[in-house]
Amino acid sequence: MSEKDKINIFPSRGAQTQMKARLAGAVKGHSLLKKKAEALQFRFRQILHKIIEAKILMGDVMKDAAFSLAEAKFASGIDFNQSVIQNVIKARIKTRSKLDNIAGVHLPVFESFEDGIDTYELTGLSRGGQQMGKLKMNYKRAIELLIELATLQASFVILDIAVKTTNRRVNAIEHVIIPRYERTLAYIISELDEYEREEFYRLKKIQEKKKIIRDKAEREKLSAKKADRLKNVDDEEADAAAAEAEAAIAIAVAQGNIFDDNSEEEDLLF
Repeated sequence: MSEKDKINIFPSRGAQTQMKARLAGAVKGHSLLKKKAEALQFRFRQILHKIIEAKILMGDVMKDAAFSLAEAKFASGIDFNQSVIQNVIKARIKTRSKLDNIAGVHLPVFESFEDGIDTYELTGLSRGGQQMGKLKMNYKRAIELLIELATLQASFVILDIAVKTTNRRVNAIEHVIIPRYERTLAYIISELDEYEREEFYRLKKIQEKKKIIRDKAEREKLSAKKADRLKNVDDEEADAAAAEAEAAIAIAVAQGNIFDDNSEEEDLLF
């Protein structure tokens, strides 16, 4: 196992506990990121479907707006484009933005609103008023659809980046980090098992040496006891021999006295 396949760490019980906690955290993080990626992909597909529908609808809306402009020009009999453009000072339809949170990813949302009054409310009063109202309605609808499409396009780009980033993180955790933690944990467990076997062998050898020393001490003790017993036996035999010798001497002395008394009596008789 190379150094790149595992984390360079000293094998110990503390390191094993630490690696178990890191592995559990990586597994939990992988699960959460996978759920986040699924949620982002689901919203990504929804936005893509809405973009397709909005672009198809945009073609019809812009076509209706162009026809309405042509009808208004024909009905009024004048070209009012330049006069409208030159007289515009402030936009009546404005946009505001807010953020939408999707699994921790902030997506911009644009909304349209009207600010002020319609300065061209009386335009077409003499001729073509109905076509002018239809023109305003169609272009307002086109502007609202453009703002919605801008929201969808911005969210699409941001979600595309977020989905790719999240998928890279999920793959990195699944194929790099978790296997590395597992290999490191397996290495620590194998080293600890080897240490336990070495410790068991060492204790076994120590017990064997202690047993040898204890047996030797017991043999020496038994030998000393046996030597003391033999010494006591020799002393008893010596004492017995001395007692027998003293007894023999006493008997001999006694017999010698008897012989002396008999000789004196014989002398007296004769």
